[in-house]
Parts: sequence; structure tokens; C-alpha cells
Amino acid sequence: MNWAQLLSGRRLGMEEYHERKHERTDFQRDYDRLIFSSPFRRLQNKTQVFPLPGSIFVHNRLTHSLEVSCVGRSLGNNVAKGLMRKYPEGSINFPEIGAIVSAACLAHDMGNPPFGHSGERAISAYFSEGNGRKLEADVRKEGGRWEDFLHFEGNANAMRLLTHQFAGRRQGGFALTYCTLASIVKYPYSSTSLEKGGKFGFFQSEEETYIRVATELGIRNKQMNPVCYIRYPLVYLVEAADDICYQIMDIEDAHKLRILSSEETIQLLLDFFEGERLAHVIDVMRMVDDTNERIAYLRSGVIGLLVNECSRVFLENEEAIMAGDFDGTLIKRIGEHAGEAYAACSRVAYKKIYRAKEVLDIELAGHHIFSRLIDSLTEAVINQGHAYSKLLLQRIPEQYDINAPTTYGRIQCVLDYISGMTDIYALDLYRKVTGMSLPAV
Repeated sequence: MNWAQLLSGRRLGMEEYHERKHERTDFQRDYDRLIFSSPFRRLQNKTQVFPLPGSIFVHNRLTHSLEVSCVGRSLGNNVAKGLMRKYPEGSINFPEIGAIVSAACLAHDMGNPPFGHSGERAISAYFSEGNGRKLEADVRKEGGRWEDFLHFEGNANAMRLLTHQFAGRRQGGFALTYCTLASIVKYPYSSTSLEKGGKFGFFQSEEETYIRVATELGIRNKQMNPVCYIRYPLVYLVEAADDICYQIMDIEDAHKLRILSSEETIQLLLDFFEGERLAHVIDVMRMVDDTNERIAYLRSGVIGLLVNECSRVFLENEEAIMAGDFDGTLIKRIGEHAGEAYAACSRVAYKKIYRAKEVLDIELAGHHIFSRLIDSLTEAVINQGHAYSKLLLQRIPEQYDINAPTTYGRIQCVLDYISGMTDIYALDLYRKVTGMSLPAV
């Protein structure tokens, strides 16, 4: 791969359209287009880890995405400076890397359903263990890819949300640049490849779109049947920004919710530093008495340290990344001391945060709500002549194609609708579908 081709400003769905020049670059426009969109705003009512709403503010998908975007911009700017030093000749768009990564970070969670990652697991469980199993034969007989539902993936759904031409919408979906789209596809292969623990980057319905993006940018394919590509280089920076934010911010949220003590939280963050830097951090931290401010200061320092570490790893391995030979994530290659501190945070998060009662309650509720909604809505789109189906289908917005010609397409219609819901909307619809809640008369 080569950077000149990788950093193309071409825009999906507008390839033949010659736009007038704007004061903003193409990649800055991607950022603005995303941040003003309805799907992005709905992230404010989607669970990140802890249940919403509450008397203590913790992160939701919106605040998480904004923070990831800020960290991604810093990573992109660091890498851009390093690449400009390494390749001083030419007019490659290196200065735009920060804007590209920042925009992609905004979009990276837009395909995630309500109730956090438990929503993804609930959808997969419906088709692997629940009533959805009876649809497999019809989907496969019609040439549909059953694995797309069996291993439902928020990353692939983000690609669909951003690129699919829903009813009444324009060609190309959000009409983002190829660069921004490629940067969100962490797993550039189809569900039939099932690499990396079953994660994949695009549904059957968006496979041709990704191939077009990859071809335009010169992303090398490993194999075409099933479709499998090497990663677009900036994916590593988007992934690193996400890894940095969710791990460190989950620790801070757990402290606010008193899942972790102040002493334990402070020590986890202090362990990232060593030598003179550690002594300096402790001196500055002692200048304030407020515990939350101390933790916020430490969190800021840790994020800065991890940004520099991940930037270094990227630049040191740039040639391997460009050749498709780099294995794993940037965060796994950071220095030994910081790596041990990050691993300690991961162990604590898994043991005390992700298994906390509040988090498990969200997963239990999400699983039940999703199962019932998918069941009711799928039954309605498959059997549209039934009396109840006619009523329920009126709840589905017109942008979703309930009359898709295939079973695969109709299931996707249901999943498009459900995955776009907020936690509150999904709960409200569940109560109405089950008769638990009636509108006031």
C-alpha cells in the first residue's frame, strides 16, 4: 500500500460529482456531517457500560465517542508529524490524518444497538438459540448469508448505517470519504471468514461497497472467497483511541459509582508512571485536595502517556503495517511498564466492573427486551397478512424496507430498526408490544 493512494479524498456515492471548493477539507466535512446527524445524537441514550440514566453521571455512547475522537485526533496528528519527517518529499495528505481518524472515531460505535455489547450478544443469541433458528433454511435457500445474523457485529452494522441507501435517502448513505469509511472497518473480512474470534467488518449487503472502497484506496486483499483484506492503516489508530478511552474511563466511572475505592483507583493510574515522571505526577496531584480532581489529573496524564506510546508503536512498525504484516493491536505493543499497568486495569475491569451487578442487570434486561422485539417484528415482516402484523408494521419508519424481496433483507430491516433505537425507546416499545404500558387516554 502507498500513502498517496490511501489518503484519497474521494467520496462514496458522489464519485462523479465535482463539488465546489470548500473552506473545510473533505475530512473535516466528514466530521461535521457525522456530529450533526440523528444517529450520532441518539448515542446519548445508549449504554456504554453502566446503566442510564442515573443520579451519578457516567459515560454513554455519545460521551465515549467524543472522547475517543479527541484521543484519535491526537494520535493522528502525532503519526502525521512522524510520517512527514520520514517522507519529506511530495504532497501527500499527511496533515489530514488527524481529521480522518477523529471523524472515524466519531462513527466507530454508531452501529451498536442499545444496551451496550449485551445488545449484540442478544441479537446473535436470538438467531443461534432462540426462535430465529427457524429462519435459517429460508435465508440460505435464497442465497442469504446466515452468519451475518448468527454473529451480529456492531462494526459491520456501522458500515451499513453509513453507506446503505435507505428508502428516501441519497446514494452513498452519509456520502463520507473512502478514507473515513475504511478507518472504521476493524475486521476487513466477511462473516464467513470468522477471523479474530468471529468478528467481521461488513454484511453481505455491504460487501461490494467495501470492495469498491478497498480497490480505490489500494488496500490489498488476502483472498476473495470468502472476502478478506488486510487492515487500512488508520484503523490501528481508531482502535487504539478506543482501547485507551474505554479502559481508563471505565476505571474512573467505577470510582464514581463506588465500585472501586479512591485508593485502588489512584494506585491503578499511578502505576502507569515510573522514575522522575512518577515523582512529578505525585507532587502535582498533592496540590489539590479533591479526590475526583486528583483522579481526573491522573487520568489525563495516563491518556497522554498511552497516546505517545501508541503513536511510537505505529511509527516504528509503519512498514509492517503498510505491508499487512503487523499482527495485533498497538496497545499490545506499548512499553513493558505501561503495558503491565494497562493489563492490571483490564483485570480489575473484568473482575469488578464488567461483572458488577448493575452491568449484569443491563445485560439481562437487554437480552429479554431484544428477544421479544426481534421475535415480534420479524414475525410481522415475514407474515405481513396477519392482523397483528399489520398493526405492528405501522410502527416501523418508512426508511426501512419491510417489503424487501428476500428473508435476509426483511430480517435486516428489523435489525436496522432495532439497532438504531436508544435504550429508552427500546424499553418503551417493549412495554407497549407486551401490553405492560398503554398510552394515557
